[in-house]
Amino acid sequence: MPCTLADAVALLGQLPGAVAQPRSTYDRWQVAGQTFGYVWQRTATVGLKQPLAEQLALVAERPEVFEVQFTAGAFGWVVVHLAGVERDELAELVFEAWRLTAPADVVAARADRLPR
Repeated sequence: MPCTLADAVALLGQLPGAVAQPRSTYDRWQVAGQTFGYVWQRTATVGLKQPLAEQLALVAERPEVFEVQFTAGAFGWVVVHLAGVERDELAELVFEAWRLTAPADVVAARADRLPR
C-alpha cells in the first residue's frame, strides 16, 4: 500500500530530536539544528538526505519514484514520490537520513530501531 503524507510525518516524528519547521510551501525537518528532510504537501513528496551513492542507485532503479533533488558534498538529497513507496521502505529512508544527521550519541542511543 502506498505511503501517505500522514505516514511520512508519523515516521519523521518518531525519531529522537526530530523537529518540523513549517514554511509556506513545505515543512523542513531537523535534528540538532541540521536538516535531514523536507515534506511537500502539495506534491505528496518528501526530500531526504542520503549518501550520494544511494541517491544515484535509487534514481537509477526507479526514476518514476525517486528523483535527484540536489547534492552537497558526499550527500545526495532524493525526492521520494510517496505514492510509489511502501511504508517500510520509507521508514528505512527516513531513518538513514536522520542517522546521517543526528549527533552520534543520539544515534547510538536509538541503535538500529527503525520508526514504525
